[in-house]
Amino acid sequence: MNSERRVSRGYTSPYWLTYKQAADRGGQVRKGEHSILCVFYKPWESTDTNHDTGETETTRGAVLKSFRVFNLDQIDGIAAPTPAPREPFQAIEAAERILQASPAPIKIGGPRACYIPSRDEIHMPAREAFINREAFYSTALHEMTHSTGHASRLARDFSGRFGTEAYAFEELIAEMGSAFLNADLGILGATLPDHADYLASWVKILRGDKKAILTAAAAASKAHAFIKGLC
Repeated sequence: MNSERRVSRGYTSPYWLTYKQAADRGGQVRKGEHSILCVFYKPWESTDTNHDTGETETTRGAVLKSFRVFNLDQIDGIAAPTPAPREPFQAIEAAERILQASPAPIKIGGPRACYIPSRDEIHMPAREAFINREAFYSTALHEMTHSTGHASRLARDFSGRFGTEAYAFEELIAEMGSAFLNADLGILGATLPDHADYLASWVKILRGDKKAILTAAAAASKAHAFIKGLC
């Protein structure tokens, strides 16, 4: 669960537990509190030998499970552990150069990460507020991808095609765009930290429009090229 999700919901604790985890530790979720949906994703690979041909065959798949968690602020009876001292933030120079070339100004130090189209501004919490530097840069690149859709740039607007799902579709574009930029930087495993809230909308869009994923990839590719062209 990243800092943006925690702060946007008004929680101060970085710790999250399932109902059972809280109960096992002697805690009690307060009456009326609402959980947050999370998704566990883990790819797997199996290699077997075909006894008829003698050839090695590889099967790939993934485990996808959903579960719900509560913030420690919602739970009585459990004290937060003493946080371990954190290492000073170490900048990634190549990533900093991309941020310096941002098409929209980036304002560091706010309570949450977001792009505000009406102001054409990107707001980001302090670097130290993120669990690691990869999470900070991945989030910043996600918001930068959003900013490329501004009317003065790529003028990205899918409201006519996707209607009420256009916001979730834009989030998919931003996530793919940040993934492309992360790949350029060698930042791996930092994307899709907690987009369970968008998952159902993405599935709905992709099922309803077989070409939607190609449209999202093309839009993300244009956003990626736009940002790289500024660096």
